Formats: sequence, structure tokens, C-alpha cells
Amino acid sequence: MSSLSTPATGGPEPLLLLLDPAARQSDGESVRIAKDVLSGGTDVKVAYPETPSELDRVLSHRGRRRPVVIGSDLALQRVLQALYRQRELGTDPVGLVPVGRPEEVAAARGLGVPAAPVAAARAVLTGAVRKLDLLVDDGGGVALGGVRISGSGVRRPVGRPSGWRSLWAKLAAAEQGTVLTPERTGPGRPVRGEPGLEGQSSRLRVEADGRLLADVHRPVRVVQVTLPSGGAAGEGVLEIVVRAPGALLRARAASVSVAGRGFGYEADGHPVGPVRARTWTVQPGCWGLLLPAARPPRADGAAG
Repeated sequence: MSSLSTPATGGPEPLLLLLDPAARQSDGESVRIAKDVLSGGTDVKVAYPETPSELDRVLSHRGRRRPVVIGSDLALQRVLQALYRQRELGTDPVGLVPVGRPEEVAAARGLGVPAAPVAAARAVLTGAVRKLDLLVDDGGGVALGGVRISGSGVRRPVGRPSGWRSLWAKLAAAEQGTVLTPERTGPGRPVRGEPGLEGQSSRLRVEADGRLLADVHRPVRVVQVTLPSGGAAGEGVLEIVVRAPGALLRARAASVSVAGRGFGYEADGHPVGPVRARTWTVQPGCWGLLLPAARPPRADGAAG
């Protein structure tokens, strides 16, 4: 792992920039622009963690620096997971400059982070902190939006992973006893409404706050657990959807537990597992994200 610092300039809080190696490979120009804007606005230290232990170490020694991720949703998820395991998730707000393909930064867009690197970097320097919920599981994992279990299994990346994708693989390896094979899981990633995928089923036991939603005696096609949005956000509840042949069940609960003979799932679209059991709970308002501050109304009442 390498790192560098810029001199203090006063003003905004000092920052720890965590660069996603995959972002540097895919869009080095956006990474450079973000670094220049942030370095021009405050004291920054840049780190390039290459392993889970290096990520843990640089976060635990950051002092009063605010962590800022330059990279994908997956990179942000990894940082939040490390902070959660260190019991420091709510200590400082987190900044994000999204860099990656559209599908790799979809969660960032949903959270309100600007897509342009300059605008996102300025939000880190001058923005406001928004408290957000987080989905956590009993294995130490986290999800920004939700998890999905499908009878067709989960998609595995093709080819050799790089950057924080390999970091993901190392973190997930501790939770994996075997690899889901096409024979066990069916072809490809489940897509809502795609013929031949949603039709496959798993035998799972699903409980929400102790209430039985599905049992192993009845096949389940899809289980979705998501954080609510809008007025329901921050209430400490999860939204659960269970799809079975000929049935659709919706529920809201503080926790949901799933058990089976061995199932994989996707957390924010990224594969995890297989596992035999997993319980998810929501942590309301447990972390802060730096977002653009709302513009004050003009004195003449006109729109800005």
C-alpha cells in the first residue's frame, strides 16, 4: 500500500482519500480531477489499499481525517463494512466521488451523489451530512440498498478480478465454503421477469421478526430485502418480498432470517456465499454521507 499527503490549507476537514485501483484503471482522468479538486481545498492523504488488512489499517490510523472513496459502489461498500466491523461507522461522515461504469455507481446516483467528479468533490468539501440507514448481516457484511436471493443463484464475475474487486473476493472468501456451480445455481444472474430464471426455485426458511413467511416445504423463487425509501426511511424497518410459485408475499420487519441447505445471494448486486443461514437487520441513520448542500432561496423569491 502506498500513500501521499498534501500540505494543510485550512478550511474544510482533512481527508483520507481511498482510491479504488479499478477506478484508476478504468477512468484515470476522473480520478486525477477529483484528487486535484480535493487537494486544492484541504489537507488530503491519499491511500491505495490493496488488501483487506491494509484497508483496515489505514482506516484505523486515519486520525481525524474524513474517509473519502474515489471509486465504485463496491468500493464504498467495502469501506463501510470495514468501519462497521471497527465500530467506527458513525464517527465521521464519508465522502464519495463515483468513478466507474453506470451499473457500478447506480447506488451512488440513488443516494444523491453528483455523477461529475468536480461536483462530487465539491460536495465532499462544502456539502452537508445526510444520515442514512444501512443493511447489516450477522456475518459482518453490509448493503447500501438491499439483498436478493434467487432460485437461479447469483452471477459470478468472469475473468480475473482486479483492484478492489479482488479485495471483495478476499473478504467474501471467508464466508464461502464452496463455489456455486452452474449445475447448482442455473445460468447467469437472475433478472426480474426474464423467462427461465425467475421460474427456478430454492427451498428456504424465511422469518421476519420471528414470523414465518416461507418454509422449506414450499419452493421459493425470489427473496428480496431492501431498505425503504421516502417517508419510511429511518424508521428501522426492512421491506421484504417473497415470491413463490403462484404467490407473492410482502412484509415489513426489523429483521429477517433466511436458512437453507446452502444458498448464495447478491448484496447491492455483488455475489456472496453460499451460506446456510443469514440474518439481516437495519441500522437506522448509522452513517453519514457528504452530499451537496441545499441552495438557500434567493431574496427575490426567484428560482436559482
